[in-house]
Amino acid sequence: MNSIALKSFVGLRQSSPEKPQFAVQVKPATVHRKLKVVAGKSSPKLSGRNLRVAVIGGGPAGGSAAETLAKGGIETYLIERKMDNCKPCGGAIPLCMVGEFDLPLDIIDRRVTKMKMISPSNVAVDIGQTLKPHEYIGMVRREVLDAYLRERAKENGANVINGLFLKMDISKDDNAPYVLHYSAYDGSGSGERKTLEVDAVIGADGANSRVAKSINAGDYEYAIAFQERIKIPDDKMVYYENLAEMYVGDDVSPDFYGWVFPKCDHVAVGTGTVTHKGDIKKFQLATRNRAKDKILGGKIIRVEAHPIPEHPRPRRLSGRVALVGDAAGYVTKCSGEGIYFAAKSGRMCAEAIVEGSENGKRMVDEGDIRKYLEKWDKTYWPTYKVLDVLQKVFYRSNPAREAFVEMCADEYVQKMTFDSYLYKTVAPGNPLQDLKLAINTIGSLVRANAITREMKKLGV
Repeated sequence: MNSIALKSFVGLRQSSPEKPQFAVQVKPATVHRKLKVVAGKSSPKLSGRNLRVAVIGGGPAGGSAAETLAKGGIETYLIERKMDNCKPCGGAIPLCMVGEFDLPLDIIDRRVTKMKMISPSNVAVDIGQTLKPHEYIGMVRREVLDAYLRERAKENGANVINGLFLKMDISKDDNAPYVLHYSAYDGSGSGERKTLEVDAVIGADGANSRVAKSINAGDYEYAIAFQERIKIPDDKMVYYENLAEMYVGDDVSPDFYGWVFPKCDHVAVGTGTVTHKGDIKKFQLATRNRAKDKILGGKIIRVEAHPIPEHPRPRRLSGRVALVGDAAGYVTKCSGEGIYFAAKSGRMCAEAIVEGSENGKRMVDEGDIRKYLEKWDKTYWPTYKVLDVLQKVFYRSNPAREAFVEMCADEYVQKMTFDSYLYKTVAPGNPLQDLKLAINTIGSLVRANAITREMKKLGV
């Protein structure tokens, strides 16, 4: 894996020396702020042991949760069925995540500073002109990022178990333990049935969450993401050195977008859809065709597919069982971003448990863990609603997509978008610029519809 040494980098530390591609290098984690203890007086004090919590799933949500719990004095168990899991994920992370989660630069494959948004008629708009010299979008491989976060949790005291979570026995007694049933893998391929008693459970086991089913969390609409990792010739890889592409159009997806994202020595080409799941391979072929000149001569080295949630589950908490990440439904519409929100929700949920238990000394209840949901919804709900509206407006038809791409050429739009994405804050707008943007957006939609009508008349 290529390492990039930086002597001065705002909010980040210098990368470590070059390591093998799939090696996991663990650095001492930055000490985060001390958690404020707010446990209720009625919480029973534990005798002779600390609070026991199981985290099901070892992705960004599970790894971050397990690390926070272990550092906070909780007896922590992390159960992950597949330690080399390669989820079909674009792998984009915002700049703020690198500093906030203390990620070493050598697990980041590429620093994207340029993007091309490509319309249904193949009009390409360059995005990134408002980025400052130190700003970028990080590109990671999930198998590398996930392994790093799990290993760091282990270094901080979490018990990492390679196993498949099967089911959970839930007692009606408020303070009775949850009994988890799982198959433990020893490397031979066969699993040994085991049980584990814990005081609380964090479900970080993805869109098909068995923890969610155990608490009747309800279903949600989901998308199918399909991705191919393609090894392309070195001369073509130079083009994607710090560039990512996004394609929109009915051909690549009726309700999402297609992408070409650079990795260490290959590109990830993919797409997704909620409404036409059965046509996903057709959309994937169209995405490859749209980028064919730039990936010509490439060889597919891995094919991946996975469900992606489209909105939060009806229930994300029941008793002392909470959901985070994809299991809770924390993937944004329009952009499809999930890595940062998974890691953040895992950490926030764990923080609520640490605080509510007085660093593992007391039992927690649903009220303690609910503080995580209240904080989450207050902080991020507006972001999800805005992106939901954008998807409904601009992904509904090719004319709307043409207008969306035209709008992306505006420097003000780019600045607002990148500031919000990179730092996960809603950037304050300029009223005059906002009015101008609204007028320009309406104009773009009108022009795009007019062009489409003329093309239909000509039979194009």
